Amino acid sequence: MAASAAVRASMGLTLTLCRINPACNLCTLHRATNSMDVITGSSRGDTSSRFRTLNRSLQTSNGLNHSEDENTNTDDSKDVVNVVYIDRSGRRIPVKAKVGDNVLYLAHKHGIDLEGACEASLACSTCHVYVNAEYYDKLPQPEEREDDMLDMAPMLQENSRLGCQIILTPELDGIELTLPKVTRNFYVDGHVPKPH
Repeated sequence: MAASAAVRASMGLTLTLCRINPACNLCTLHRATNSMDVITGSSRGDTSSRFRTLNRSLQTSNGLNHSEDENTNTDDSKDVVNVVYIDRSGRRIPVKAKVGDNVLYLAHKHGIDLEGACEASLACSTCHVYVNAEYYDKLPQPEEREDDMLDMAPMLQENSRLGCQIILTPELDGIELTLPKVTRNFYVDGHVPKPH
């Protein structure tokens, strides 16, 4: 009986967090709640009032994931940052980005082969890029942790940076990022990183 009460409480929390209308008969979660009522023999009543006290102190906030929103409008010229990736074969790939985008996630969004095995947690050097000289000095100085990870990158150069640590600003409009010919690849079995 305690297990079914816990499941009902969990369903109510899920309904509240997902902003699902508990009275909607089309919703899968609503049908699951109804099923639990049938199993436990409880009456339907007002679903929202049954779970209201559970969520009184729960607060959530939106996470910040750069380049996640596919529907953002980049038509405003002051928010557009033009980036050129130069892949390992020398092919130039121009990309329109917005201020605040992360270079690693932007590459993933556009199918550019920049690995980022640690998902921007500064635990690898697989998103190593070369920044063209004109823009290198416009970037903030790398943190000590970034320098430590860059020491592990093969073919390190003076203009090397980790793509996960480059956040685009209006001053970086036109930046060119070259992918090194060799990287230390941590992904195995053909894993392809997904945009965040």
